Amino acid sequence: MTDLHQLHLVLCFTDGVSLTTWEQGGLFNREVALYLALRPHLGQITFVTYGDGRDLAFAHRLEGIRILCNRWQLNRTWYLRTLTPLLYTSWKRPTIFKSNQVRGGELPLHLAKRFGRPCIARCGYLVSDSIEWREGMEAASTRKAMAMEEKLFSQADCGVVTTPHMKSILEKNYGIEQGRIRVIPNYVDTQLFSPKPTFSPHPRRILFIGRLERTKNPFALVEALQGLDVELWIVGDGSERQALETATRDMGIQTRFFGIRPHNELPELINSATAYILPSFWEGHPKTLLEALACGVPCIGSDIPSIRGVIDHGNTGLLCGLDAPSIRQAVVTILEQPELRERLGRNARTYATQHLSLESVVTRELDLYRTLLAGTP
Repeated sequence: MTDLHQLHLVLCFTDGVSLTTWEQGGLFNREVALYLALRPHLGQITFVTYGDGRDLAFAHRLEGIRILCNRWQLNRTWYLRTLTPLLYTSWKRPTIFKSNQVRGGELPLHLAKRFGRPCIARCGYLVSDSIEWREGMEAASTRKAMAMEEKLFSQADCGVVTTPHMKSILEKNYGIEQGRIRVIPNYVDTQLFSPKPTFSPHPRRILFIGRLERTKNPFALVEALQGLDVELWIVGDGSERQALETATRDMGIQTRFFGIRPHNELPELINSATAYILPSFWEGHPKTLLEALACGVPCIGSDIPSIRGVIDHGNTGLLCGLDAPSIRQAVVTILEQPELRERLGRNARTYATQHLSLESVVTRELDLYRTLLAGTP
């Protein structure tokens, strides 16, 4: 069996995404943590990004990880052509190519075939599932996304998804054999995201973290809070921000908009809240919800498959409907029952440390690499 210390792992970024994109979105530390943790176990890690030369400025924060980016600002076709010679060592050493999301998955698939090496089709959400929610199953864009997913997961040596729900979709829709899809959840830095005993959470503060878009169902949340003695903190940005600011002002809800905040500021914001809420219409495997669970803060989430797979209703959090009255009832329940809050928070922390820690995900990743190098899915 090949020693993992000889392995070269090549991560191909989501189409159009760069290290600069991650930094600007406050995602950099969260996204790179896994690979920094994997680095001591592997021979080499390479990031293939769609950024320009600015991505090279992140090298000091990615010790031991090689960055390949479009420093010459070539057109897309020529940039992708340069990658084969730049990855020439893959001819000589054990290498695994991996996608970060479905979009951009064709590149690692192509490189894996070119070098005769394994490919991992990894994604944190299914594009088709997201588009289907917005446009319906019969929409041309949904069908196009399904074709892209079927090609990627059918031709890759192994697929990795973040939830059992996603795994069942791949098996049902595309006939992918069960043994070729693994569930490796999004990870949480459970040391950074942890209860802070020195913090005294605001007694009636509700926290939302996420993109301010229709899919997150923010207007139902605002309607649900109207007339309640609560303070709403909103972290994130998006096309609905101005409308939300107007709505909260018109409804008399005490609200603070933070915009996008660096990842390392989130634990303090989460620990200052009475409860975290995510009333979305659709999610993949929501990282901010996982981080709130790890902080031991009571969580409320909409009763949809992806959140239902994380929150055990009444045990690690509360599930609610998508309508304002249902959301309101969940919030009132949390606010009025301190013993319930304490129990939910304690159980949420236990769940996160046992199932979502960075260490546990690193172990699962390394096990997958060993299996692929041994020649079995």
